[in-house]
Amino acid sequence: MNAPQGSALPEVPQDADAYYRDLTERNRGLIPEHAQARLRAGKVLVAGCGSTGGAAIEPLARLGLGAFVLTEPGEYELNNLNRQSANRSDIGRNKAEVGADRVRAVNPFARVTVDTAGVQSDNAVLLLDGVDVVVDGVDVTTAKGWQAKYTLHAEAARLGVPVVSGYDMSGTQHIRYYDYRAGLEPLAGEVTEHDLAQETLWNLLLKVIPREIVPADLIADITAHRGEDEYSVPQLVYASHLFGVLAARYVVQILAGNPVRDVVTVDVHSLVTPAEQKQS
Repeated sequence: MNAPQGSALPEVPQDADAYYRDLTERNRGLIPEHAQARLRAGKVLVAGCGSTGGAAIEPLARLGLGAFVLTEPGEYELNNLNRQSANRSDIGRNKAEVGADRVRAVNPFARVTVDTAGVQSDNAVLLLDGVDVVVDGVDVTTAKGWQAKYTLHAEAARLGVPVVSGYDMSGTQHIRYYDYRAGLEPLAGEVTEHDLAQETLWNLLLKVIPREIVPADLIADITAHRGEDEYSVPQLVYASHLFGVLAARYVVQILAGNPVRDVVTVDVHSLVTPAEQKQS
């Protein structure tokens, strides 16, 4: 009995140049040739492959990025499926490994390195080896996550590798860009190693995120539930996926040698709310 049409996976193509040319054909005219060439030659570290970092992986693959380093210690859980790029079949699998599968499904010629340990003091140098840009989606809801984020930024600052960081909050995506080629201190000096040992998680966040942009509904939920042992900060799919959209464009511009903004904030809830309702 013949298999249903379209059920068989296509064979891996043999001609990498022809495949890449067809893959990026519809980028033509919108991504300049020199920028497309830099994407193909570029290498990006995605640190944290969950809500924010994970959202950047597939857009970068579809744009034609040539090499990925994906690091993430966590596995998918059912409660991740409300916002992260995963399916039921991915539950229990490491997020970086799933991200690697997503890349290869789009471009089998992309070079992908997976590290399931996450960012640590003893692997940060290797993770950043030969990397052009870091996409930082490291979780900041735990002290361990903050230590990993600081380690990542400290090593990127030492090596002069630019970093794009994202923070999704309710319907808001907040982007911070750190151009460590310009000699910035880690996290622009706003969070120090001393702070990691002394400050609460909330105060650490407020050092890198302006208090006035933190959505009121998120503050209300945290205030109501932060004393609960099993409490998790709520997150929404459109804010998480916005990081993928914005980070992908950042990478295109950075690799092409074009200037980018140091800060971008997009509030989806505000954008779709009529002006008269905002005022009432």
